[in-house]
Amino acid sequence: MAVKANRYAAHLAVRSKIAAKRWSRRAIFLVGGVAVGAAAVVMAFAADRAQMGFLWALQRAPWLGFVLTPLGFGVATLLARHVFPNSQGSGIPQAIAALQIEDQEKRAPLVSLRVAAGKIVVMTLGLLCGASTGREGPTVQVGAAIMFALGRLSPYRQAGFLLAGAAAGVAAAFNTPLAGIVFGIEEMSRSFEARTSGLIIAAVIAAGLTSLAVVGDYSYFGVTTATLPLGKAWIAVAACAIVGGLAGGLFTRIVTLFARGLPGAAGAAIRKYPVLFAMACGLGVAICGLNGDHSIYGTGYAQARVVVHGDGAIDYWFGPLKFLATTLSAISGIPGGVFSPSLAIGAGIASAFSLVFHSAPLGALALIGMVSYLAGVVQAPITSFVIVSEMTNDHAMVIPLMAAALVANATSKFLAREGLYHALARNFHPAPAPAHPAREA
Repeated sequence: MAVKANRYAAHLAVRSKIAAKRWSRRAIFLVGGVAVGAAAVVMAFAADRAQMGFLWALQRAPWLGFVLTPLGFGVATLLARHVFPNSQGSGIPQAIAALQIEDQEKRAPLVSLRVAAGKIVVMTLGLLCGASTGREGPTVQVGAAIMFALGRLSPYRQAGFLLAGAAAGVAAAFNTPLAGIVFGIEEMSRSFEARTSGLIIAAVIAAGLTSLAVVGDYSYFGVTTATLPLGKAWIAVAACAIVGGLAGGLFTRIVTLFARGLPGAAGAAIRKYPVLFAMACGLGVAICGLNGDHSIYGTGYAQARVVVHGDGAIDYWFGPLKFLATTLSAISGIPGGVFSPSLAIGAGIASAFSLVFHSAPLGALALIGMVSYLAGVVQAPITSFVIVSEMTNDHAMVIPLMAAALVANATSKFLAREGLYHALARNFHPAPAPAHPAREA
């Protein structure tokens, strides 16, 4: 009897220990979700104030763009390369690479708190100088970094912490919890892990509630009631999807080409003088900004919102100029995302199509254009239509958006074999160790 009692007591002790570990891990996910939500709010505030400051300066001296933008690009590149390495670009490729790397020490430099802090600072600097970038992609890397740091308290299944941090980052940045979950499944992991799904959802909920408590309940682009009538208007779905998919694929092709290094003398010059190259890109952005009446700078949120609500079409040159400015900002290597600029480019494409497709409401065209271009860039069709549908709370457009996302995704593959984030993630994988030559007998 004593032996059985001892075994039973030992069994209870083991079960209690396991239960305690599970609850502590769940608590860490919830705490991490709150921290990611708070970080997203801070980044949104900093990004908005930076853009407002830059536009305020341009209103007083329009020529300042030709000084501030190239100079800001140069300083941002210096900081990203020498002070905060691995903070370049969107940040989502770093999070994906960290998720794919199994060695804990090798993934740490991609998602450290130092990188997260640098991401926030240098991303804000870029927007303060007129870069055509967004804050949502960087929020993903910051979210992954926060969860990675907390995950060290629970060393089991670190990949789950990274995945939850990235998903919570998207959810908090756009106030789109469903899109955050879909992004984690489709774009980050490319699969669904049943054992971590509940914890990911918990982190997304915590991040969303934190954002909700600070900034209130809102739709990213406001609530819309756009619909697409059956008939000739549906031709616009195919047209927008094909053009948006090709444009997104072209953007991905250009950015990945520069990220891997141009061949020949041009590539050698860029590698030797990266700061000068970044300043040249900044000058190009300033030229685009001047021709676009300063609407080309920044995230493009305000311009996209005007089109989404059907308040009026924007200049038909906005889409191409925003595409060029975003491409220059991306290949320069400065920290900054492409989510918001991609949505703005898609809205610009739709605005131009409104000159042809008079039977399609402008608001509906805008949503289709945004989904099409975003799907062409990231080649994640489900994430693309879910995020646009959720950020406008427009359920009547779900079917057209699904169709546009699928067509754009397929069209994009003619120019880019894989989406932007996964293509760039390869650049952050550690170089394989050199093979040792076989010893002679």
